[in-house]
Amino acid sequence: MVVATQQIKARDFLPLIAQLLPGGTLTYHDVAWAEYEDLLEGLGGGYCARISYDHGKLEIHMPLPIHDYLKECLSRLLYGLADELEIDLNGLGSTTFKFEGWQQGLEPDACFYLRNDPRVIGVWRFDPAVPPPPPDIAVEIDITSESLGRFHIYANLGVPEIWRCDGQQFRMYHLAETGYVETEASRAFPFLTGEVMFQFLERCVTEGQSAILREFRQWLKAQSPRHRDSESPEQKIR
Repeated sequence: MVVATQQIKARDFLPLIAQLLPGGTLTYHDVAWAEYEDLLEGLGGGYCARISYDHGKLEIHMPLPIHDYLKECLSRLLYGLADELEIDLNGLGSTTFKFEGWQQGLEPDACFYLRNDPRVIGVWRFDPAVPPPPPDIAVEIDITSESLGRFHIYANLGVPEIWRCDGQQFRMYHLAETGYVETEASRAFPFLTGEVMFQFLERCVTEGQSAILREFRQWLKAQSPRHRDSESPEQKIR
């Protein structure tokens, strides 16, 4: 990890990011909000790096291939789950969530809208004058960096649930009054546990995504209706 405390202009970040190897991290302090926004504008769309900002601290992470592989595995499983349950699910990938009033911004590895899904359908850009609509589930793949230090930003955003995988474990967190609390099962899908998700993700790595997605769908069909319909009334999607 490279740490810098000197002032640096947004245009100077771009060549540094271009040279950042997969798995590498750059950290800068005393970065102005305008410089953070200029950096995002200069990068344009579709960049690979993950960038977070917190009161002047700028962190830039370059993911490894296994990082994105696990993210894609998880996304496919979640879309398969939504199809089996016949509920609406929309993913916004690594969308940047930022708000100048908080002096904070981040990019999850993946994020999904369920109850808040009407707030993002057809939206091209978030209104910078108001906080962005929180996804119902944010995903963090912590292979080369740890996301726990960014959880307070997710809490400000109001994300009710975070899924976190470090390649060794799969953990789920629910937002409580005091912050995020680790829990055994999903809030949105109470029959789904971190242990189950990790078993399927681990097999995706060795057996391939499509084959395991088919098995995951079969596993979902085998769950009892009591488990499949176990959302509380306020958690019902429609």
